[in-house]
Amino acid sequence: MADATARAKAILREFKGDAYAFGFDVLNQIGPFAAELADKFGASKKAMFVGPTQFDWFTPYKNRVIEYLADAGLETVDVVQGAAPNAPFVDVYRIHSHIMHKRPDVLVVMDSGSSIDAVKAAAVLATLGDITPEIDPYFGVGKVTEACQLAGRRIMPVLAVMTAASSGAHLTKYSNITDPLKGQKKLIVDEAITPPRAVFDYKTTLSQPASLTQDGALDGCAHCLEIYFGAQGDTEAKAREVAEVGIDLLVSGLSDLTKDPQSLDARMKLGLGTDLGGYAIMIGGTSGAHLNSFSLVDVLSHGRACALMNPYYTVFFAPAIEEKLRVVGAVYKKHGYIATDLEKLRGRDLGVAVGEGMVNLSKAIGFPTKLTDVPGITQAHVTRCLTAAKDPQLEMKLLNMPVPLKASQVDEYMGPILQAAWEGRFELIKNLR
Repeated sequence: MADATARAKAILREFKGDAYAFGFDVLNQIGPFAAELADKFGASKKAMFVGPTQFDWFTPYKNRVIEYLADAGLETVDVVQGAAPNAPFVDVYRIHSHIMHKRPDVLVVMDSGSSIDAVKAAAVLATLGDITPEIDPYFGVGKVTEACQLAGRRIMPVLAVMTAASSGAHLTKYSNITDPLKGQKKLIVDEAITPPRAVFDYKTTLSQPASLTQDGALDGCAHCLEIYFGAQGDTEAKAREVAEVGIDLLVSGLSDLTKDPQSLDARMKLGLGTDLGGYAIMIGGTSGAHLNSFSLVDVLSHGRACALMNPYYTVFFAPAIEEKLRVVGAVYKKHGYIATDLEKLRGRDLGVAVGEGMVNLSKAIGFPTKLTDVPGITQAHVTRCLTAAKDPQLEMKLLNMPVPLKASQVDEYMGPILQAAWEGRFELIKNLR
């Protein structure tokens, strides 16, 4: 595993260079990074700090960050509570209001992915809100860049300080925002919102509940898996390297975490693995499981939703991704989650074996493996999944799949996948030929 750790660090340095401080004891990079960004954006050296300020455990971190900023010559003009899970619309607009009243030069957010996503979206509104004052028009691919080019502007800078090994939000061009009234998550995908500087001290994940860390690890697995399964052409080799190393670290780290939640070795593996998941989603796009997770937001955390759905999509994709299944399956077999001899299997049968390995991992950490395991789930959620899959703003997820679907094919092929996930029965899945 030392080799996987070294490989992961090298990949991340190649990915982000000096713009990303990661590992242990790196929070002191917050001040220099924030000062650098403030100098580029404005002259007043004002920072706004966003984080989970409502929690006592966060107070020492908040005080340290404000001290780091002061040491770097920055004035903290506002301290703002971060976003609720899944970054609801209301939190985006609330953070945006603070930005407009306090007029900082740089936004420093220290929290998990939801707050980072909300701050990214709030920065978009702070930059472009006089043109389009609502966030909805920016959902989809490249809409922010298009608006910036037309207006001759750039998004105000965000320094993203991650505290949870999960979404990779501190490294990526994605912002997931939720409409709680509809129970539906939507997505901004745009290079313009990628935080130009990021910090992740993996020791901060010790402050998070074990269940959140497990959620995040399986979200990272889903990033690696979905991007690799859908990768083609020039991106396939890099996607394989990132996925193979990332999933290896994450599956191993989850096993270590179950034995000892305070294990620094486990925290290193999970931090590196989820960071590789963040790199993966800059190489390509996630697909079916992520798409469905957006419609299950009121009953399942994101990581659990992706972990639940991906085995079923693996069976659906299997005939088109046989060699990729061998790579991924070998990782799950190495860690004891697959007993079958994968070399003897082909096509759909291979997909079922790898899918069962994923299910076995979820069972080992107490995660649900079928939709009927989920409290509060109804058939209305299945209908919501199918409806969302036909939304043009989420079309990129259908097209990212290794077996792409048109909106007109959603009911015929995604319908059985969801029914299989409902009952926990791979045999219900209908492969596209």
